[in-house]
Amino acid sequence: MIKYLVIGDPVAHSRSPKMQNAAFKACGMGEPYGIRHVRPEELPEFFEYARTHFAGVNLTVPHKLMAAELADTLTLRAKQCKSVNTLIIRNGHITGDSTDGVGLERALMHNFDLTVKGKNFIFLGAGGAARATAIHFAAEGAKRIIFVNRTASKAFEIINDIDSLQTGCFCGFASPGETDAIAAELKICDCIIQATSLGLKESDPPPIDLQLLEINKNLVIFDTIYKNTKLLQKAAALGIRCSGGREMLIQQGAESFRLWTNKEPDLDAMRAGFELPPGGVEV
Repeated sequence: MIKYLVIGDPVAHSRSPKMQNAAFKACGMGEPYGIRHVRPEELPEFFEYARTHFAGVNLTVPHKLMAAELADTLTLRAKQCKSVNTLIIRNGHITGDSTDGVGLERALMHNFDLTVKGKNFIFLGAGGAARATAIHFAAEGAKRIIFVNRTASKAFEIINDIDSLQTGCFCGFASPGETDAIAAELKICDCIIQATSLGLKESDPPPIDLQLLEINKNLVIFDTIYKNTKLLQKAAALGIRCSGGREMLIQQGAESFRLWTNKEPDLDAMRAGFELPPGGVEV
Protein backbone atom coordinates (compact mmCIF):
# COMPACT_ATOMS: atom_id res chain seq x y z
CA MET A 1 0.00 0.00 0.00
CA ILE A 2 1.39 3.40 -1.02
CA LYS A 3 1.73 5.68 2.01
CA TYR A 4 4.46 7.98 0.69
CA LEU A 5 5.18 9.41 -2.74
CA VAL A 6 6.89 12.08 -4.80
CA ILE A 7 4.91 14.53 -6.90
CA GLY A 8 5.99 17.00 -9.56
CA ASP A 9 5.41 18.30 -13.07
CA PRO A 10 7.23 16.54 -14.69
CA VAL A 11 8.08 13.70 -12.32
CA ALA A 12 8.46 10.47 -14.32
CA HIS A 13 12.26 10.87 -14.30
CA SER A 14 12.53 10.92 -10.50
CA ARG A 15 14.95 8.53 -8.79
CA SER A 16 13.24 9.05 -5.43
CA PRO A 17 10.98 5.94 -5.51
CA LYS A 18 13.85 3.46 -5.91
CA MET A 19 16.02 5.38 -3.47
CA GLN A 20 13.34 5.73 -0.77
CA ASN A 21 11.98 2.20 -1.18
CA ALA A 22 15.52 0.89 -0.68
CA ALA A 23 15.53 2.66 2.70
CA PHE A 24 12.05 1.37 3.60
CA LYS A 25 13.01 -2.21 2.66
CA ALA A 26 16.17 -1.98 4.75
CA CYS A 27 13.94 -1.11 7.74
CA GLY A 28 11.57 -4.00 7.02
CA MET A 29 8.77 -1.69 5.89
CA GLY A 30 8.29 -3.00 2.37
CA GLU A 31 7.99 -0.64 -0.60
CA PRO A 32 5.37 1.98 0.34
CA TYR A 33 6.78 4.86 -1.76
CA GLY A 34 5.19 5.79 -5.08
CA ILE A 35 5.13 8.52 -7.71
CA ARG A 36 2.38 10.76 -9.09
CA HIS A 37 2.21 13.45 -11.75
CA VAL A 38 0.49 16.51 -10.28
CA ARG A 39 0.08 19.74 -12.25
CA PRO A 40 0.26 23.10 -10.46
CA GLU A 41 -3.47 23.72 -10.83
CA GLU A 42 -4.13 20.32 -9.22
CA LEU A 43 -2.01 20.93 -6.14
CA PRO A 44 -4.75 22.33 -3.82
CA GLU A 45 -6.99 19.36 -4.58
CA PHE A 46 -4.07 16.98 -4.07
CA PHE A 47 -3.40 18.44 -0.61
CA GLU A 48 -6.96 17.68 0.47
CA TYR A 49 -6.71 14.14 -0.87
CA ALA A 50 -3.32 13.63 0.80
CA ARG A 51 -4.70 14.46 4.26
CA THR A 52 -6.45 11.09 4.47
CA HIS A 53 -4.46 8.93 2.05
CA PHE A 54 -0.74 9.52 2.72
CA ALA A 55 1.70 9.82 5.59
CA GLY A 56 4.38 11.72 3.71
CA VAL A 57 5.05 13.41 0.38
CA ASN A 58 8.12 14.76 -1.41
CA LEU A 59 7.57 17.67 -3.79
CA THR A 60 9.77 18.66 -6.69
CA VAL A 61 9.48 21.43 -9.28
CA PRO A 62 7.32 23.43 -9.65
CA HIS A 63 5.44 22.85 -6.40
CA LYS A 64 7.80 23.95 -3.62
CA LEU A 65 6.68 27.57 -3.30
CA MET A 66 2.93 26.90 -3.58
CA ALA A 67 3.22 24.06 -1.07
CA ALA A 68 4.52 26.55 1.49
CA GLU A 69 1.22 28.41 1.15
CA LEU A 70 -0.99 25.31 1.24
CA ALA A 71 0.51 23.51 4.24
CA ASP A 72 -1.30 23.86 7.59
CA THR A 73 1.92 24.63 9.42
CA LEU A 74 5.55 25.14 8.46
CA THR A 75 8.75 24.22 10.25
CA LEU A 76 11.19 27.02 11.01
CA ARG A 77 13.46 26.19 8.11
CA ALA A 78 10.51 26.06 5.69
CA LYS A 79 9.36 29.47 6.94
CA GLN A 80 12.85 30.89 6.50
CA CYS A 81 13.25 29.77 2.89
CA LYS A 82 9.53 30.02 1.97
CA SER A 83 9.85 26.65 0.27
CA VAL A 84 8.59 23.13 0.99
CA ASN A 85 9.86 19.85 -0.44
CA THR A 86 8.51 17.50 2.26
CA LEU A 87 5.04 17.04 3.73
CA ILE A 88 4.56 15.25 7.05
CA ILE A 89 0.93 14.17 7.41
CA ARG A 90 -0.45 13.07 10.77
CA ASN A 91 -4.15 12.85 11.69
CA GLY A 92 -5.09 14.90 8.65
CA HIS A 93 -2.70 17.73 9.55
CA ILE A 94 -0.07 18.70 6.96
CA THR A 95 3.27 20.11 8.09
CA GLY A 96 5.58 21.50 5.43
CA ASP A 97 9.34 21.22 5.77
CA SER A 98 12.38 21.87 3.59
CA THR A 99 15.21 19.34 3.60
CA ASP A 100 17.10 20.82 0.61
CA GLY A 101 19.42 22.94 2.73
CA VAL A 102 20.36 20.24 5.20
CA GLY A 103 20.69 17.82 2.28
CA LEU A 104 23.30 20.02 0.61
CA GLU A 105 25.03 20.73 3.92
CA ARG A 106 25.43 17.01 4.63
CA ALA A 107 26.47 16.30 1.04
CA LEU A 108 29.33 18.80 1.39
CA MET A 109 30.39 17.12 4.61
CA HIS A 110 30.18 13.65 3.04
CA ASN A 111 31.99 14.55 -0.18
CA PHE A 112 34.52 17.11 1.03
CA ASP A 113 34.46 17.08 4.84
CA LEU A 114 33.40 20.74 4.52
CA THR A 115 31.33 22.45 7.19
CA VAL A 116 29.14 25.47 6.46
CA LYS A 117 29.89 27.61 9.51
CA GLY A 118 32.41 30.36 8.88
CA LYS A 119 32.84 29.56 5.18
CA ASN A 120 32.62 31.70 2.05
CA PHE A 121 30.32 30.50 -0.75
CA ILE A 122 29.59 31.47 -4.31
CA PHE A 123 26.19 30.36 -5.59
CA LEU A 124 25.83 30.18 -9.34
CA GLY A 125 22.13 30.83 -9.87
CA ALA A 126 19.32 32.30 -7.80
CA GLY A 127 16.42 29.95 -8.42
CA GLY A 128 14.54 27.71 -6.03
CA ALA A 129 17.46 25.41 -5.25
CA ALA A 130 19.74 28.35 -4.51
CA ARG A 131 17.09 30.03 -2.34
CA ALA A 132 16.42 27.08 -0.04
CA THR A 133 20.06 26.10 0.36
CA ALA A 134 21.59 29.57 0.66
CA ILE A 135 19.10 30.67 3.32
CA HIS A 136 19.83 27.47 5.25
CA PHE A 137 23.58 28.10 4.96
CA ALA A 138 23.19 31.64 6.27
CA ALA A 139 21.14 30.37 9.22
CA GLU A 140 23.84 27.78 9.92
CA GLY A 141 26.59 30.37 10.17
CA ALA A 142 28.02 30.83 6.69
CA LYS A 143 30.30 33.87 6.66
CA ARG A 144 29.82 35.13 3.08
CA ILE A 145 27.47 34.22 0.21
CA ILE A 146 27.79 35.75 -3.24
CA PHE A 147 25.17 35.11 -5.91
CA VAL A 148 26.21 35.05 -9.56
CA ASN A 149 23.08 35.29 -11.66
CA ARG A 150 21.85 36.83 -14.89
CA THR A 151 18.79 38.41 -13.24
CA ALA A 152 19.80 40.69 -10.40
CA SER A 153 16.28 40.99 -8.96
CA LYS A 154 16.07 37.27 -8.20
CA ALA A 155 19.38 37.35 -6.38
CA PHE A 156 18.39 40.38 -4.32
CA GLU A 157 15.13 38.73 -3.29
CA ILE A 158 17.19 36.01 -1.61
CA ILE A 159 19.67 38.51 -0.22
CA ASN A 160 16.86 40.54 1.34
CA ASP A 161 15.37 37.41 2.91
CA ILE A 162 18.77 36.45 4.36
CA ASP A 163 19.31 39.99 5.66
CA SER A 164 15.93 39.85 7.41
CA LEU A 165 17.13 36.83 9.41
CA GLN A 166 19.99 38.92 10.87
CA THR A 167 22.40 36.00 10.76
CA GLY A 168 25.46 38.18 10.26
CA CYS A 169 26.18 36.52 6.91
CA PHE A 170 27.44 38.98 4.28
CA CYS A 171 25.63 38.65 0.95
CA GLY A 172 26.48 40.12 -2.44
CA PHE A 173 25.75 39.88 -6.15
CA ALA A 174 27.64 39.75 -9.43
CA SER A 175 26.44 39.11 -12.97
CA PRO A 176 28.16 36.28 -14.91
CA GLY A 177 29.95 38.84 -17.08
CA GLU A 178 31.55 40.70 -14.19
CA THR A 179 34.75 38.68 -14.31
CA ASP A 180 36.78 41.05 -12.13
CA ALA A 181 34.22 40.90 -9.32
CA ILE A 182 33.94 37.11 -9.61
CA ALA A 183 37.71 36.76 -9.65
CA ALA A 184 37.99 38.78 -6.42
CA GLU A 185 35.41 36.54 -4.74
CA LEU A 186 37.08 33.36 -5.98
CA LYS A 187 40.29 34.31 -4.17
CA ILE A 188 38.54 33.98 -0.80
CA CYS A 189 35.93 31.38 -1.72
CA ASP A 190 35.75 28.02 0.06
CA CYS A 191 33.03 26.46 -2.09
CA ILE A 192 31.15 27.05 -5.34
CA ILE A 193 27.58 25.77 -5.52
CA GLN A 194 26.38 25.40 -9.12
CA ALA A 195 22.58 25.74 -8.88
CA THR A 196 21.53 26.65 -12.42
CA SER A 197 20.22 24.30 -15.12
CA LEU A 198 23.29 25.00 -17.27
CA GLY A 199 24.92 21.67 -17.98
CA LEU A 200 21.80 19.57 -18.40
CA LYS A 201 22.32 19.78 -22.17
CA GLU A 202 25.66 19.23 -23.86
CA SER A 203 25.17 22.47 -25.81
CA ASP A 204 24.78 24.56 -22.66
CA PRO A 205 27.48 27.18 -22.01
CA PRO A 206 29.25 27.03 -18.65
CA PRO A 207 27.72 29.22 -15.91
CA ILE A 208 30.91 31.31 -15.60
CA ASP A 209 34.18 31.73 -17.47
CA LEU A 210 35.91 28.47 -16.61
CA GLN A 211 39.37 30.04 -16.86
CA LEU A 212 38.54 31.87 -13.64
CA LEU A 213 38.79 28.57 -11.73
CA GLU A 214 42.58 28.75 -12.04
CA ILE A 215 42.54 31.59 -9.50
CA ASN A 216 41.88 29.28 -6.54
CA LYS A 217 42.45 25.54 -6.81
CA ASN A 218 41.93 24.99 -3.08
CA LEU A 219 38.19 25.54 -3.09
CA VAL A 220 35.63 22.77 -3.76
CA ILE A 221 32.84 22.71 -6.33
CA PHE A 222 29.43 21.10 -5.96
CA ASP A 223 27.25 20.93 -9.07
CA THR A 224 23.60 20.17 -8.31
CA ILE A 225 23.28 18.53 -11.76
CA TYR A 226 23.83 14.77 -11.79
CA LYS A 227 26.18 14.47 -14.74
CA ASN A 228 29.74 15.36 -15.67
CA THR A 229 29.16 18.98 -16.67
CA LYS A 230 31.70 21.25 -18.34
CA LEU A 231 32.22 22.91 -14.97
CA LEU A 232 33.09 19.61 -13.32
CA GLN A 233 35.30 18.55 -16.23
CA LYS A 234 37.32 21.76 -16.00
CA ALA A 235 37.57 21.52 -12.22
CA ALA A 236 38.82 17.94 -12.39
CA ALA A 237 41.38 18.89 -15.03
CA LEU A 238 42.72 21.58 -12.69
CA GLY A 239 42.86 19.20 -9.74
CA ILE A 240 40.00 20.95 -7.91
CA ARG A 241 37.88 18.67 -5.71
CA CYS A 242 34.39 18.53 -7.18
CA SER A 243 31.17 16.55 -7.17
CA GLY A 244 27.82 16.22 -8.92
CA GLY A 245 24.50 16.44 -7.13
CA ARG A 246 23.72 12.77 -6.37
CA GLU A 247 24.61 12.95 -2.68
CA MET A 248 22.43 15.99 -2.09
CA LEU A 249 19.31 14.14 -3.26
CA ILE A 250 20.25 11.16 -1.11
CA GLN A 251 20.80 13.29 1.97
CA GLN A 252 17.64 15.38 1.59
CA GLY A 253 15.67 12.20 0.97
CA ALA A 254 17.19 10.65 4.06
CA GLU A 255 16.07 13.64 6.12
CA SER A 256 12.52 13.25 4.77
CA PHE A 257 12.64 9.58 5.73
CA ARG A 258 13.61 10.50 9.31
CA LEU A 259 10.77 13.02 9.55
CA TRP A 260 8.20 10.46 8.39
CA THR A 261 9.33 7.38 10.30
CA ASN A 262 11.45 8.55 13.25
CA LYS A 263 13.92 5.91 12.03
CA GLU A 264 17.50 6.29 10.83
CA PRO A 265 17.70 5.38 7.11
CA ASP A 266 20.34 3.07 5.68
CA LEU A 267 22.28 5.55 3.55
CA ASP A 268 24.25 2.83 1.80
CA ALA A 269 20.98 1.18 0.77
CA MET A 270 19.72 4.53 -0.53
CA ARG A 271 22.90 5.07 -2.52
CA ALA A 272 22.60 1.58 -4.00
CA GLY A 273 18.95 2.29 -4.85
CA PHE A 274 19.84 5.53 -6.62
CA GLU A 275 20.05 4.68 -10.32
CA LEU A 276 20.74 7.33 -12.88
CA PRO A 277 18.84 7.16 -16.17
CA PRO A 278 20.69 7.02 -19.53
CA GLY A 279 22.86 10.11 -19.89
CA GLY A 280 23.16 10.53 -16.13
CA VAL A 281 20.68 13.39 -15.90
CA GLU A 282 18.45 13.89 -12.87
CA VAL A 283 16.60 16.96 -11.61
